[in-house]
Formats: sequence, structure tokens, C-alpha cells
Amino acid sequence: MSEKNPKLTTADGAPIGRQQALTAGPRGPVLMQDVQLLEQMQHFNRERIPERVVHAKGSAAYGKLTITNDITQYTKADLFSKVGKETECFLRFSTVAGERGAADAERDVRGFAIKFYTDQGNWDLVGNNTPVFFIRDPYKFANFIHTQKRDPKTNLRDMDMQWDFWSQCPESLHQVTILFSDRGIPASYRHMNGYGSHTYSFINKNDERVWCKFHFKTKQGIKNLMDDEAAKMIGEDRETHQRDLFNAIERGEFPEWRFCVQIMTEKQADKFQWNPFDLTKVWPHADFPLIEVGTLQLNRNPENYHAEVEQAAFNPSALVPGIGASPDKMLQARLMSYADTHLYRVGVNYRQVPVNRPRCPVMNYERDGALADAQNYGGKPNYWPNTREGTPMPDEQFMDPAWNLGQVIVDRYDSTVDHDDFTQAGNLYRMFDDAHRDRLATRIAGVLGQARKEVQMLQICHFSRADEDYGRRVAEKLGIDVHAMQH
Repeated sequence: MSEKNPKLTTADGAPIGRQQALTAGPRGPVLMQDVQLLEQMQHFNRERIPERVVHAKGSAAYGKLTITNDITQYTKADLFSKVGKETECFLRFSTVAGERGAADAERDVRGFAIKFYTDQGNWDLVGNNTPVFFIRDPYKFANFIHTQKRDPKTNLRDMDMQWDFWSQCPESLHQVTILFSDRGIPASYRHMNGYGSHTYSFINKNDERVWCKFHFKTKQGIKNLMDDEAAKMIGEDRETHQRDLFNAIERGEFPEWRFCVQIMTEKQADKFQWNPFDLTKVWPHADFPLIEVGTLQLNRNPENYHAEVEQAAFNPSALVPGIGASPDKMLQARLMSYADTHLYRVGVNYRQVPVNRPRCPVMNYERDGALADAQNYGGKPNYWPNTREGTPMPDEQFMDPAWNLGQVIVDRYDSTVDHDDFTQAGNLYRMFDDAHRDRLATRIAGVLGQARKEVQMLQICHFSRADEDYGRRVAEKLGIDVHAMQH
């Protein structure tokens, strides 16, 4: 053995002399006392963790956020404290509906999840490459994801399931229009935008609150694939986006995004045309212009995919002083659901995995569980309040100001009532030129045509309410007489 090679050992650190099975004679059976072999097989049987229910297929890289503009009038968050400040981050891209073996170039929404390792704890911004989503009521989320997966009987992706759900949920029309537009298949992860999508809150040093949305505008330029280009790429390489991102960073071509925010005051929110906390709506840039904050750069690939990408855990509940939640119903549900799924998928101490571990000290009274290393607390008390010396204590300077929600009644409100689900989708459609509108209608008809006729008719009504030409084009592609429908 070369002096340069480290000694091979068991998981307990004992040196291994030879890597062959221990048998009774050259042709004999393997002995139970071959603990090296048993250890290897036992670990092999357990080396996969459950894949994510959503966003299962992903790629990621490390980088940094550099602040270029002062926004301390809006937020006291430490990472925005001064121009020039740099914060390490980890960004994971993904497809939403596909399983881990899905092709990268499929038509699907893309995940855009960032973990910022700030001096006051981790801030996770768990977004997509679209500024809106299909639903606004969290009660529909699990049901929606079921429609994007596999039919329980055939175990096949089923267009009738998808369009049946969308036809019953007109609030999905804005996102559906984006998904089947020319931006539905990004050419690479480097050539698409990212959005926090939800409405969040900023709190400044005077405890004044504003509402905000987060945007990441690619500096590489937007590039997308047409259907035939995507099909060709998938036939040749199912890992196109992963390969592109990894190789670009290895070449030193570090991708960058311009980080911007939109700001809305509480008074403006009260008068806004739409519910400002509705995940199916955007804030028009003409009314709420983008404010540039900084530059996000990716500059380092992970060393081990499983340890750093597969075990990466992003939580909308990972907020820091100066950045808070909002009444957005979908965000409120995600504050619980994301952290909960990591407890199941990775384990109760998933935050101790290096990629998830905050870069600042962590001091609390959460104890034990599988793989607890106890490095944060050692032999300190596991209860609060206490009078022991040197134990962590809360500090009221980090209190968020109270929410004044007025005279409200907590109830299960119907999220389909008193909502305009068509204007913004229609506005987006009218922004497209004639050829783009035709491609949109062709794509939709290609998959909607696999649904039942009654589902097609319901969905055409939604398209028509957004724009009469939108509904007419899709109907014609499906061979449906719109005039006969009206009578």
C-alpha cells in the first residue's frame, strides 16, 4: 500500500486487512463472523432516504449574496445591514412533479430554494421559477400534488386527473398559462428567474412592518426550449440541467442573479385590487416597482451529492429577525409542512447535517433523538425556565411587533368565493404575440385532449373568461365548436 493512501477501516475505525468475504474454504459458505461484510451489506440496505414527495429531482450549488443597495429603511435583517456585506448561501433547483429519475427538460415548474447562512441564523427562501402558484388554499395542496403524480390504479401519469382538478380550481389558470407558455421549459437552471412567490413581511429597527416579495432575475438572460428541442434533449440526456450547472461552475462561469424586492405598505395592502396575500396573484411592477438589493452568485459545486443536496432541507419557517411571515394561507401551512417532512425524511436532527447547520451558534432546549451530537448544549439543562448559570435566555429586542388584524372571525372560508381568477391570466395571454398564443393553445390541447369531454368543456369556459380568443383557440385545437357550446 502506498504511503499516500489512508488505511481502509470499518465504520468503527478498525483497520481492514483484506476486502474479500470470509468463507469456510475457497468454495465454502460465508461465515456470520465476517462483520466487515455484514457492516457493508447492512449499510447498503439503508443508504437511501425517502425521496421528497415534491421537488424530488434536484441540483444545487453554494454561493454568496452580496448587498449592493441599502434597504435598512424596510428591514433590520442582519444580512441587509450594509452595502457590500456578503452572506454564504446554498441554492437547490428542482422539478416539482417528477420523481428522482425524471428528465430535467420536462415541462414543469422549477423549484428555486435558497438557504442563506446569516449571522443571526439560517434564512430559507423556498420558491419557484414562477411568481404565482396553482392554488391559494392549503387544503388543496396535497390533493393537487396527487394529480401531478400517478393514478392509484394504473400507476401512470394521467392528464384527466390533472385537468379535472384544474377545471374545478379556476384560480390555477394564471399558473397554467405560464406553465404552457414559451417559458414552460427553461433551457437550463442558469437561464431562468427565481421568485419567493409568497408575500413576506419586512420589519425595520423601529418595528414598522411592510409587505414584500422576493425576485431573482437571471443575469445570463432568459432562455427556454420549444417542445421539439426539449424532446430531442431528453432523448439524448436526461440530466441536461444538472450537467449544465455543474460544468459551468467547474469552468469558472459562475451564474448570477439580480436580487430585487417589491414593497407594499399596510395601507396600500388595504386598498389593493386583489388580496395581496393570494399566491395566485402578482403585484404589478408598474404599481410596485422592483428595488434592487444585491447580486446572488453560485461559485462552488457540492463535493457529495447525497450528503449535501439530497439531505439539504429548506424550511419557510427558517426566518430571521427583520423577515417574517404574512397572512398568506399557503405560506402559513408551509411553515409547518416543510419542517415536518424533513423530520420524517432525514431525521429529527436534520439541522445537524453540515449543509443544514447554521453558521452561527445554536442554543436552545431541544434535546436528544437519533444522531444528536450534543455539541451545542453538552451537559447544560434541558428545561426552561431555569436559574442555572450560562443557559440560553430569550431577548425581547428580537420580538416582532403585534399584528393588528382588526375584528376578524376565524373560520373555514371558501377560497373560491369573491375572487377574480381571470383578469391576470387574461392580461398575461394578451401580452403574447399571435404565434405564442397559438403555441400555448396547441400545448394545452395536446394534454387537455386526454381528459374527459366534460372536463375539457369546463376548462374552455375558464380560458374564455380570461380572454375570449384564449378559449376559442383551445376549443378549435380540440375540435370543439364554441358557438355550439354557447347555445
